[in-house]
Amino acid sequence: MKKPFLQSVFVLLLAFMAAPPAFAQVQTRAYAPENLRTLSVSDQTRVISQEYSEQSRGRRIPDDQLRFYLDQVNRSNWTFSRIKQDIAQSLAGSAGPRPPTPGSGGQVTCESKDNRRRECPTGFRGRAVLVQNLSGTRCVEGQNWGSRAGAVWVDRGCRGRFAEQSGSGGIGGVVKCESANGAYRECRTGFRGRAVVQRQLSSTRCNENQNWGQRQGLIWVRGGCRAEFRDSGTGLGGGNDYSVTCSSQDNRRKTCAYDARQGRPILLQQLSNQSCREGYSWGYAGSQVWVDRGCRGRFGPR
Repeated sequence: MKKPFLQSVFVLLLAFMAAPPAFAQVQTRAYAPENLRTLSVSDQTRVISQEYSEQSRGRRIPDDQLRFYLDQVNRSNWTFSRIKQDIAQSLAGSAGPRPPTPGSGGQVTCESKDNRRRECPTGFRGRAVLVQNLSGTRCVEGQNWGSRAGAVWVDRGCRGRFAEQSGSGGIGGVVKCESANGAYRECRTGFRGRAVVQRQLSSTRCNENQNWGQRQGLIWVRGGCRAEFRDSGTGLGGGNDYSVTCSSQDNRRKTCAYDARQGRPILLQQLSNQSCREGYSWGYAGSQVWVDRGCRGRFGPR
């Protein structure tokens, strides 16, 4: 009598051990509304990190990639679906992102993972230009990135967004302006929007409103600033070029006066190597913008 009873208990015990625990059968999926701007920055960070973890089977999202997505959400209105698609492309391996149609003005993100060289197809007929540096490592053409017809290569930690440069200067126009021997110089641009530094050519750092600036149709440089500038397509064309540059010196917190009548500010341009992240290294309260942890940026209305 005892033997059959013990056998039954043993079988039940094996079945229990083989079955996955109840909590393991519950799969938590990242959920977020399409418009991530309705969430706080901390919630944006959480759902983006969770989506990356799910797609990568438990890996942690790189800090620079997370910063890039937060910027795109709050500055370029990227939806949750767009971010999920970009994550899938970034994890696709050596196949890289799908190249845009030649001449379409499309852009390609290319990333050097683990400091290794990688080549990404672009579909560009001409030379590529760096539109945005997405990594903590500075992307310098000829050193850790370059291009040829149809492809961009990156190396040693460079991660960037690239676009095709046309013979006349490229996306929205690219203008080189150089201060020779520290002299003041003006360069006509024809830009309809606000100019931004696309590629710095001088050892002297180009800081807006210090050794370079702009007004409708031209850029000025002085004090040794030499750079390529591109048309951002925003700002001046809307008739409101109000902005405030605020800098955290020595990683200390600083507040800068801001005209509240202009509307709630956003980060128009990051000017520092340190990441400017709303709620972490910059914010807005009352009639002041504050920056911290080495953030230096230009802030203005949406």
